[in-house]
Amino acid sequence: MSLSSAAKTRYTTKAYDANRKIPQETIDDLLDLLRHSPSSVNSQPWHFVVASTDEGKARIAKGTDANFAYNEPKVLNASHVVVLCTRTDMTEDHLNAVLEQESADGRFANDGARATQDNTRRSYVSLHRYEQKDLQHWMEKQTYLALGTLLLAAAEQGIDATPMEGFDFRKLDEELGLRGKGFTSLVLVSLGYRSDKDFNATLPKSRLSEEVVITRL
Repeated sequence: MSLSSAAKTRYTTKAYDANRKIPQETIDDLLDLLRHSPSSVNSQPWHFVVASTDEGKARIAKGTDANFAYNEPKVLNASHVVVLCTRTDMTEDHLNAVLEQESADGRFANDGARATQDNTRRSYVSLHRYEQKDLQHWMEKQTYLALGTLLLAAAEQGIDATPMEGFDFRKLDEELGLRGKGFTSLVLVSLGYRSDKDFNATLPKSRLSEEVVITRL
């Protein structure tokens, strides 16, 4: 499937066939694409928790108690569920880890290039931490870039998906011990195959017209 076709045909799945599972090779490919998502100055301020077992999905479903019970079946019946998490701070350890990985991957021709990349990334972190005072929001925006990558990649592979902000992040953070690891849950994505009961599958896709959303200069 072309990316254009994937974008035009994908939709938010409302009900899953609990008996169908994504092949391991396919889920591994999706997670690899997720890991390679773009981020501002290659900051990669994210972590991804993946549940494929009934026990794992039940733990994530604890975040859909009470006000978000309508999302519980989408978690429990999906083949896999991914919790996209964002760092609670851009720590020195993380900045150093990213820099060392870039160096190991051969991105720097010399020490000067390494120093320039390090200084540039730190300048953006300082800008958002001290001047714009929106560091958490900036990091969350990078995680949403990863969300877009996952949704489009899933559609291209013929996998149905449901992004969900409707969950109690405090409960889920506690259940998964995320805060102690320096992360907080941001958005859930269920992955799998639609059920025959999915009413949204037969509805036409609706977007504002090109004239409304695109200005050509």
